[in-house]
Amino acid sequence: MSLKAKFEKAVADSKKLSERPDNATLLQLYALYKQATEGDNETKKPGMMDMVGRAKWGAWDELKGKGEEEAMQEYIDLIESLK
Repeated sequence: MSLKAKFEKAVADSKKLSERPDNATLLQLYALYKQATEGDNETKKPGMMDMVGRAKWGAWDELKGKGEEEAMQEYIDLIESLK
């Protein structure tokens, strides 16, 4: 199975986890997904009142420079550890 296929399976599996991950893990999953699918964060930072948006933006921005395949593999590994 290709890395992309494994990644797509992990994304599907993420929706079927028996327990909801904690917020820090959810942020990490979000950031890895965005890095794997869109690359480096080039979006504008959300405003001060958007706390959730700022947290997501910051988590994704921390992954700047990480390659698409590396982000996919880390996402897969994290989902596997949550099963």
